[in-house]
Amino acid sequence: QVQLVESGGGLVQAGGSLRLSCAASGLTFSSYAMGWFRQAPGKERKFVAAITGRGHRIDYGDPVKGRFTISRDNAKNKVYLQLNSLKPEDTAVYYCGASMVISATQGEYKYWGQGTQVTVSS
Repeated sequence: QVQLVESGGGLVQAGGSLRLSCAASGLTFSSYAMGWFRQAPGKERKFVAAITGRGHRIDYGDPVKGRFTISRDNAKNKVYLQLNSLKPEDTAVYYCGASMVISATQGEYKYWGQGTQVTVSS
């Protein structure tokens, strides 16, 4: 049974930083691209960042380029998202997903975590 469990969310002031983690189990982790998406209240879930299984390719959504960094540790079956220079518009529930291909399209992701809330105050 595949499980993805996000952690690290919280309340932070604008300009601050957070580090999100996603722990995976029940799958051959290095075989999956991992992605982060976010969903603000009343809005669609949107792509944030993704990384291939071996970490050789990384993609970011335009709103987070230069501020967020995705990384993974295949020995620990974890993927991370470092959030820097946070803005109030970054407030959302952040989800990690696992896909056979790196993608910005949520339909490509086979497994999802339950999400972690990030709230950025102005």
